[in-house]
Amino acid sequence: MVQTKYQKMIVITAPSGAGKTSITRHLMKVFPQLSFSVSAATRKPRSNEKKGIDYYFISVEEFQQKILNEEFVEWEMVYEGKYYGTLKSELKRIWNNEQIPVLDIDVQGAIHVQKEYPVNSLFIFIKPPSIQELTKRLESRGSESKDSLEARVNKAAYELSFAHQFNNVIENKDFETACNEAVRIVKGFINN
Repeated sequence: MVQTKYQKMIVITAPSGAGKTSITRHLMKVFPQLSFSVSAATRKPRSNEKKGIDYYFISVEEFQQKILNEEFVEWEMVYEGKYYGTLKSELKRIWNNEQIPVLDIDVQGAIHVQKEYPVNSLFIFIKPPSIQELTKRLESRGSESKDSLEARVNKAAYELSFAHQFNNVIENKDFETACNEAVRIVKGFINN
């Protein structure tokens, strides 16, 4: 897919539990020209999630077929047997509506998109104040088993080592401050 000069894209990434989805939601309220890019996922929806709004929930087989058909901008097996990816058709849908897609994706996916779309793209890395704080946030969700919590914390520690690859890093120590910083960065990007 060719990204033309006027087609901007915003990618927000972070380890799980760092606050990227909450900050993304805040940005969506502030900037009407943004449109959330709904990712495809093979995991089961959480109780508060809706198909086509939070994710396109699809089977592993369907996801793998889309990989073979080269229908993804990026995709990752984020956890064993759980795939996530950004569909090319989703970006095209948003650009056709003359809006700017906002991708809320994992760190490896963001690095891949950074290589594929280096022009007119904004990349923001959200980091937690510490691994201990991140662990508390994940525990408070109440959606993790002991093993899955440990896997997420270990993965988060690894993902934090990639923060230096992003021009915009926001520490989410205080949510309001982090949101204000994200708004400032996005406003500068949109108006450029």
